[in-house]
Amino acid sequence: MVLALAGCTRASCECGAAPSSPGAVVPVNPAAGFDVLVTDRDQDVTVKAGQRIEVYLRQRGGLTMWTGLRSDDESVLAPVPTGITAARGVTIGGFEAVAPGTASITAYATAACSPGQACPMFAALFSVKVTVV
Repeated sequence: MVLALAGCTRASCECGAAPSSPGAVVPVNPAAGFDVLVTDRDQDVTVKAGQRIEVYLRQRGGLTMWTGLRSDDESVLAPVPTGITAARGVTIGGFEAVAPGTASITAYATAACSPGQACPMFAALFSVKVTVV
């Protein structure tokens, strides 16, 4: 049995918003070469064709690093290299809006378990809908 946990808590992008949990360090602006910063707090983002999106995901307590970061429609939102070295516990990805349409960026994390120990069967899902105009 797999229990999917929503990785999103807001209805729209507030890029550059301060993190809500104490101690969480999230960049205020996207890295050089990127136009929009998306974190695990975002749910919907609208960008223009040609803009580049930096995705910044912090590892959550009790979970593995975010993996499988991808776009479900690369004809709308194509992956691009970031050239960014991520800090421990951070997953970073880059995407370019290549054509008008809608695509979702997703990633997942599973329970972090010690070797040889029983491990719960659940996963957390990150998903943000990106509309390219």
